[in-house]
Amino acid sequence: MRTVGIIPARYGSERLPGKPLLDIGGKPMLWRVYQRVRDVPGLDAVFAATDDQRIFRVCQELGIPARMTDPGHRTAAGRLWEASEMIPADFYIQINGDEPLINPRAVEAAIPKEAPLGREFGTNVITPITDPAQVMDASNIKVVFDSGFRALYMSRTPVPYPFKNMEFCYYKHVGIIGYNKKMLDFYHKSEPGFLERTEGIDTLRFLDYGKELRLIPVEGLSSLSVDTPQDLEFVRAHFAAVFPC
Repeated sequence: MRTVGIIPARYGSERLPGKPLLDIGGKPMLWRVYQRVRDVPGLDAVFAATDDQRIFRVCQELGIPARMTDPGHRTAAGRLWEASEMIPADFYIQINGDEPLINPRAVEAAIPKEAPLGREFGTNVITPITDPAQVMDASNIKVVFDSGFRALYMSRTPVPYPFKNMEFCYYKHVGIIGYNKKMLDFYHKSEPGFLERTEGIDTLRFLDYGKELRLIPVEGLSSLSVDTPQDLEFVRAHFAAVFPC
């Protein structure tokens, strides 16, 4: 099974314009992400999928395989679909381009040993929530699954509700998602369903239409998306401490 990692790299960002090109320890953020995941076991290749010639040129300069995609995509999954039209593979892993501290172990976990090719199928890495405050944080997407870790629902609110048992471990969506080609084609051709429109979680598209999304629990994951100038300074300080020269 040929598996390819795709890093969506959009130039536009309200709070951090040109985010993939922001400097972290002398290198663009996108390069930092690429270096973290390029050698993940099970990935046959890693590509950036961008909407901007400036990012594309930097990829060429730094040796990052890249494809130009339409700037009109509203979601990473949409950009991934277009990349899949240009990059043949059996399975595609969505890798967030704004997580320069991404854990390679989480990316590896999203790669199934085998994936059905004749029907829509996807994977989604999740991790236990250890801080109670994160349970109430709407930016942390809580997940509900059956005994086989098939996704049943995702929400910004704490679900399920602990009505009769307070000893419940919540899990959150990490944002590393795998798709076979049929799953991406379905996403491209479909419209947002009721759950997706209500919660504002585009991954709910698959559950709205009854597609299989297999959740992969990985212990001890922490992720930081660089969304604010404060996030950027934190990551810069981390790299300065780890790579002082």
